[in-house]
Amino acid sequence: MQSRRRHWYYALMGICLLLIVLAWNVVRLWSVPAAVVMSLVAMVIPPVAAIVANRRGPDDVWWDDPSVSRRVPGPRRPRQPRSH
Repeated sequence: MQSRRRHWYYALMGICLLLIVLAWNVVRLWSVPAAVVMSLVAMVIPPVAAIVANRRGPDDVWWDDPSVSRRVPGPRRPRQPRSH
């Protein structure tokens, strides 16, 4: 599942970079407002990509999942001195 999320992350970030490069190297020659709109769309993509990359999958086990039974050590009690 993690590789699928990684692919989505890289695809979204690639689209973001493509939008920025096209907006300010190609589109601005014809329409500055269109380049600004493309930049605003590209600005929203990185947080969405981070959310997609960090989304919990149905088979993922996370450290804070209480439904997973793990042996968690309890508090240590001080040792009692041995009596001879």
